[in-house]
Amino acid sequence: MTGPKSPTAWIESAWQELDAPDAGRRDGCLEVVSDVLETGLLAHDDAVRVVERLVAVALSGESHELRESALHAVCTATTPYELPYRALAPLAAADGMEPLLLEYVLAALGSTGDRAALPAVERFLGHPHPGVRREAADAVKELRWRLHHVREGTA
Repeated sequence: MTGPKSPTAWIESAWQELDAPDAGRRDGCLEVVSDVLETGLLAHDDAVRVVERLVAVALSGESHELRESALHAVCTATTPYELPYRALAPLAAADGMEPLLLEYVLAALGSTGDRAALPAVERFLGHPHPGVRREAADAVKELRWRLHHVREGTA
């Protein structure tokens, strides 16, 4: 990410690349999106719209690599932005995803601090893959911590 473009212009340019037939360019555009999200320079509503589009890519029939890049960008966005559960809710139905992708999903859902995410995450506590179980446990812990601190007024 170099040059005088605004964060929004970088995102718009990346979305155009996402429509390209070259898989490498498409994956690279998601890296740009992730980099922009990491800066925290987008307006919150713009960041939520970007994440919603990334969620759609993650749930598409695209390649594993492209879906992983989209989920990585979603997780990157959870640091500078407090994302609403509604933006990530479609991921809650991602039961059939590969274990690595489920780990991203659970991390993102756990970051919302929304009670509605708890049942979606808890059902993965008994998943056959240990990495998924571990990420589900971490997400449940994060959700409960956030819910407790919001209730206590210390978050």
